[in-house]
Amino acid sequence: MSQAFIRPTRFSPEEWEARVQLAAAYRIFDHLGWAELIYNHISLRVPGEDAHFLLNPFGLHYREVTASNLVKVDVNGKIVGHSDWPINPAGFTFHGAIHSTLPDAHCVMHVHTTPTLAVCCLEEGLSFTNFYAAQLWGKVAYHDFEGITVHLDEGRRILASADNKPVLLLRNHGPVVIGHTLAQAFSLMWLVNRACEVQLASQALGPLRAIPVPVLESCVRDSLNFNPKFGAGEDSFAALQRLIDRVDPSYRA
Repeated sequence: MSQAFIRPTRFSPEEWEARVQLAAAYRIFDHLGWAELIYNHISLRVPGEDAHFLLNPFGLHYREVTASNLVKVDVNGKIVGHSDWPINPAGFTFHGAIHSTLPDAHCVMHVHTTPTLAVCCLEEGLSFTNFYAAQLWGKVAYHDFEGITVHLDEGRRILASADNKPVLLLRNHGPVVIGHTLAQAFSLMWLVNRACEVQLASQALGPLRAIPVPVLESCVRDSLNFNPKFGAGEDSFAALQRLIDRVDPSYRA
C-alpha cells in the first residue's frame, strides 16, 4: 500500500481492527459481484463489547464503505455513538436476534446473489449433488418467506428456523450465514454461492447425480470451512484482502 491510514483515537485498537476487516469484507463482496445497490448487510460483533455490532451505513454502496464510517449499533439496532448515516431497518431485524441469542455468532452475512436467490426459490432448495454443496450437508436450514424483514418478531422466528445451523436459506429471498469469525462466515457464503452456481448449471443439463450420505458426511468432516485446524477461511480471506489492498486500500480510512 502506498498510503498510510491512522487509527482514529475514538476507536480502540481492537475495534479498529474489526472495522478494517469488516470494511474489507464489503469491498470483497463488491469485487465478487455480491453487492446489491445499497442493500444487504454484513454485521460483526465488536471485540470486547458483546452487545455492540458493526454494520454498513444505509445509503452507501459497498465500495464506499470504510472502517471509520461503519455504524456501531446495539442488539436493538440503536446507533451507539456518532454516525453520519442511518442503518437499514431490514438490516438488523434478524441480525440482532441472532447476535443477541447466539454467543458464538460473531459475524452474520446476507446476500441476494442471483444463484443463491434462485435456489432459495426452488421448492427442493439446495441439492447436495456437487462438491461444494456436499460440504454443507447437515448445515442448512430454511425459513419461509414473510415479506421484507422489517418486523422484529420475524427476527425471532428466523432465529428459531436456523436451529443452530450456520446456513439459513430464506425461501424466495436469499441466504444468511452465521460464523464464529468474519473469515469463517465469508468462507461459508462463498461455499453457498458456488454450490448454487453449480446446481443451476447442472440442473440445466439433466437429472442430478446423488451423492451417498456417508460421502456427504465425510465431506463435512474434512471441509476446510468447518475445521479450525485449517483456519476456517482465514487464508482465503487474507488473500482477497491483499487483492483489495492493491486495487483500492481506501477502505482502511
